[in-house]
Formats: sequence, structure tokens, C-alpha cells
Amino acid sequence: MMKEYKLTEEGEEYLKVGLPERNLVKLLTSFPDKSTTIDKIVNKVKNFPIALKWTLDKGWVLKKNNQLILVKIPEETEEEKVLRKIAEGKEADEKILKVLMERNLVVRISETYRKTEESLKKAGNVIDELTHDIILTGLWKGKKFKPVKIAAVKKIDLKKITPGKRQPYNQFLWQVKQKLVELGFKEMTGPLIETEFWNFDALFQPQNHPARDWTQTYSLKNPKFGQLPNKKIVDRVKATHENGWKTGGVGWDYKWDPNIAMRLMPRAHGTCLSGRTLASQPKIFGKYFAIARCFRPDVIDFKHGVEFSHLESIVFDESLTFKNLLGILKTFAIEFAGARKVKFLPDYYPFTEPSAQLSALHPELGWIEFGGSGVFREELTKPLGIDVPVLAWGLGIDRFAMFKLGINDIRGLFSQNLEWLRNQK
Repeated sequence: MMKEYKLTEEGEEYLKVGLPERNLVKLLTSFPDKSTTIDKIVNKVKNFPIALKWTLDKGWVLKKNNQLILVKIPEETEEEKVLRKIAEGKEADEKILKVLMERNLVVRISETYRKTEESLKKAGNVIDELTHDIILTGLWKGKKFKPVKIAAVKKIDLKKITPGKRQPYNQFLWQVKQKLVELGFKEMTGPLIETEFWNFDALFQPQNHPARDWTQTYSLKNPKFGQLPNKKIVDRVKATHENGWKTGGVGWDYKWDPNIAMRLMPRAHGTCLSGRTLASQPKIFGKYFAIARCFRPDVIDFKHGVEFSHLESIVFDESLTFKNLLGILKTFAIEFAGARKVKFLPDYYPFTEPSAQLSALHPELGWIEFGGSGVFREELTKPLGIDVPVLAWGLGIDRFAMFKLGINDIRGLFSQNLEWLRNQK
């Protein structure tokens, strides 16, 4: 019968001198109490980490801290039997063969393997050209390579070489971060999976708001619930929702449910990071930003996806006004996206008042909404311990990137078109 399997060089070695786990057992039997410390034998057993793994997995050895204790001396194992059978050209159990192949002790002799092996033997086991088949079969191991005469190598046309560089969209995000840091902004961070408390409740969005419906946001099945923050913040948010607390408002006039607030979800916007940052009691004056990956079940088209990057920013100080906010956003649209025309439209968000929508004119797609902005309501800031105006905006940074990179479809940000990728600056 033609052999379908053969031992690798390592497999042949283990057949002669024993598997590492067998050698570890033999060594332990030489000690009076059949136990010793790892540091005493680590250099006495070849491939000690492999030996330790298999003896522990098979229950031959017990490890207590740095001490190894021999539990039993095994009889000849199935792996050892199969190694001998393969060497003799006999059939062997497929399950054991699979284990030995994973351990790189046995290799299946495919037609490709056989042809490649024969080809190498004819060449005196000296590799002239490293082919795909030689790499795939692993037959390059232990072989000699034919020397290469550098002077005889054909000159390379440097114009045809494409240098490695950042993916254009990734590069754009990096540049945005760099500019914001240069402007004195600090980056906010937070979990990708968020509780509804930070995604909605802390932002003064009622628990019966349509935006919290399953058609507007995703939710987690398992685990379903997370942890709420400290009781002081939770009690303030609860009171603000129910009756306005000390904010001067009347709240939403309903019974706030902590179980709803504890539900987990992939964050739907980066504003949850602003809430977390304000709750951490930063300095009275501050500028913060985050480029957060967010998730919403939108209908996919040229300007929508089910996941997107959200540029969230907040600036807070006693002297700030809504006019300052509009000036900052106009600068953003011109500086970051290269937009020539921008406009603001009045808008509504549960957590800002006044609020505005920012739009910019795309040369081919017309006016595109970039995102929302406004001054955080006191119903959001006061429960979190902030008593100064907070300017906030959340922008679809992906649409900014479309402007900058000349893309007409938001899905093009992740394009695999090599020609387009290579031609980007």
C-alpha cells in the first residue's frame, strides 16, 4: 500500500528519542519522591513547554505553584503507537493522525507534496526558486538555498513600485485627531457596548422616546444588562426625568425605570462619551473630543450605513454662547472637509437647547447634513455636577471624509479598489 502519511523530521526524532511528555515523565521518575521544581528540570527536557502542556492535559503530572508531581506512569500512548505505524507504512487511526499533524509530527502526502519532494530531490535538495508549493508543503525547512548574484538581478523600475501608506479613510481620521489635539482638545474614551443610562438617560432622553425603539437602535441579547454608575448620579437623573429636580424644568412626568437604564446596547452615538466625561468632574474649562464607532439600523444607501464614525466634541466655560458654537462648526466644515458653503438649520434634540443642524454643499450630491449641535440643557449638565454652559456637537465624520476624498458613496471609504487606493495622496 502506498503511504498517505509520513513522519516529519521532528516526528522521526521523537520516534527515536521519545515524545517530550514521555521524557518528562522519565525524568520525574528519577527523583526519590517523583517530584521536583520546574527550574531544576526546565533545561533537562527538550521542548519543555510542550512536554509540560501534554503531561498536564493527560493528567500524568500535577503542578502546584513551581512544583511538578508525577501522578502516574502511562503505558504506551496512541500517539506513540501511531508514530511507529506511520514509520512502518501501516494504517493508523484518523483522529490520532489529526492530533499528530497539528503537532507537526506527521504530514499527509498529497500529490502536490509528492511532486514537490521529487522535484527537490532532482535538484539535490537545493532550492533555486522558492515557489508556492514549496512554502505550502513546508519542504523548504532544512534545505539549502542557491546563492543569488545581486549584480545580475534585473534593475527594478521604481516608478512601478507602490509604497506602503495608511488607508485614505484611516489617514483622514488620524489627521482630524491630530488637528484637534493641536487645538487643545483632549480625547474621550469609553466602551463600545454601552448601557442605555449613558446612551439615553444621562442625556435627558426619556425612556419612551421613539429613538429608543428597536427599529432605531440595536440591543444586546446576552448579556442583557450592565451596571449603573454611583447612586448619587442615578438619583439625580431619575429625579430630573420624573419632575425636573433642581434644573428649573418639569421633567418628562413619568416613572423612571432603572431596569431599562441598565440594558446594554452597541452605542448609537458618541454623545454618551460626553456624558461620561462630564460626570467625571473635569475642570471648569475644557475641550474634549472623540471619534467613536457607532451603530444604528439605518437603510444602507450612498450616505448611510449601519455603523459609522461619530465625531463628538464638547467645550465648556462660563463665557461661551451659541454664537461661539456656530463659529466653531463653520471652521470645522471649511478646515476639515474643504466645504465652500455651509448653512445652519434649527433642529431639535432632547439634550440641547438651542439646537442647530450643520449642512454643507457637496459638488455632486448637493446639500448634505453633517450632524447636530447645540448647548446642553441643564437637565443634562446639572445632574452630572456641571454648572457652566457646555457647547456640544456630533458630526458624521464619514461624510466629512467623503468631501475630502472626493467620494460619492459612503461605502467607498472602505473601498478595495487598488488603483484608487494607490492614487490617493
